[in-house]
Amino acid sequence: MINFRYHVVSLTAVFLALAIGLVVGTAALNGPVADSLKENVNALRKDNQQMRQAVQSMEKELELEEDFAAQTAELLLPGKLTGKRVLVVGLPTGRDHTEGVLKMLQLAGAQVTGRIDLQDKFINPDNNNNLLELAVTAARPTGAPTADLPSNSNGVETSSALLASVLIDRAAGATPVTEADRRAVLAAYVNANYLTTEKPVTAPAEAVVLVSGQPYVDKDSAKKDEAVLKVAEQFDQAGTLVVGGNGSAGGNLVAAVRSDPVLVQTISTVDNANTVQGQLVTALALVQQVTEKKAGQYGVADNATLLPRLPQ
Repeated sequence: MINFRYHVVSLTAVFLALAIGLVVGTAALNGPVADSLKENVNALRKDNQQMRQAVQSMEKELELEEDFAAQTAELLLPGKLTGKRVLVVGLPTGRDHTEGVLKMLQLAGAQVTGRIDLQDKFINPDNNNNLLELAVTAARPTGAPTADLPSNSNGVETSSALLASVLIDRAAGATPVTEADRRAVLAAYVNANYLTTEKPVTAPAEAVVLVSGQPYVDKDSAKKDEAVLKVAEQFDQAGTLVVGGNGSAGGNLVAAVRSDPVLVQTISTVDNANTVQGQLVTALALVQQVTEKKAGQYGVADNATLLPRLPQ
């Protein structure tokens, strides 16, 4: 009769055999497998070190290129925009490099009449009706009657037209905007948190640099990208415009202007204004606009040239 003790002895023998097999197998494979793993680890460590060195080298190269661009700007720009009144308008997506663009304009001698930063609230499609109402009420005390504003239901377009009319020189023969009226319109938008005046506006401008960035990616991205384009269209209609952006794909402002057969004839764009090199080119593009009345598309994209060709 097979009793309980027999089963215990049998199971013990089985597990003992398995244990011996694992030990023997591990001992047999330990040498070549361990050596192979060690070689792979060493190779990966070496590759990782090489990649880290490559990244550090590229970072250093970029830093040197930006230093070179900054020093070149000090040679090229001074005096190029002396006496030119320029307004800087920052879009929410271009906030990080707006100050860099402004400094290049000042280096060129531009009289920066002010810097305003449009807020996300201005671009948000949920605020369309509020922007329309604000444009009507803010325009009442100024020399910009509501009849001069776009007759549609687009709040961004209408408000942009009003802002452009008080921030940029009026056409010859048009009623000039008083300083009090200009302040009143700006105050209406500032108080409603649609924009901030990072540098107070002191006079009307003859040219505008609109600083933008990457395209929007949220659920309202298409509407927001369209709103940004409306801002550019209205400032372009009112005066000379250069767009300093970041990239030229995905529907951002630079891409939208370059794909529009009408706007591309009057608006200059720079697709790398997020870099020192691009900020220098943005200032040069404005020089070309105000001296030659010529638009161009600049930067590193395939459909752009590196920088404008200016007369000697």
